[in-house]
Amino acid sequence: IGGGTLTVPFLSWHNIDVKKAIGTSAAIGLPISVAGTIGYLVNGLSVDSNIDYVFGFIYLPGVVLISMMSFLTASLGAHVAHLLPVPVLKKVFAVLLLGLAIKMVSSVI
Repeated sequence: IGGGTLTVPFLSWHNIDVKKAIGTSAAIGLPISVAGTIGYLVNGLSVDSNIDYVFGFIYLPGVVLISMMSFLTASLGAHVAHLLPVPVLKKVFAVLLLGLAIKMVSSVI
């Protein structure tokens, strides 16, 4: 879960336009992901792994694939966010958050 699940609702609650909240959340995502990556790298260095292309708890082919897909789809997401009316955008985001909540709860049960 990135910063968007907390940032967008928080900024919307403080009467920030949802489109600006999404953009701000995307900008906040970079330092969150860098900090998380450093944490996974440092904490995983002491763990022995027989898997190729793994540094710490970071699997490099996964990093490359996720980075490429993020690069290719970010502009599409921004374009769709600007096309959708704000009420629809809020409902789509609410469904996304509900789905994440259900997945998290079901993984604990």
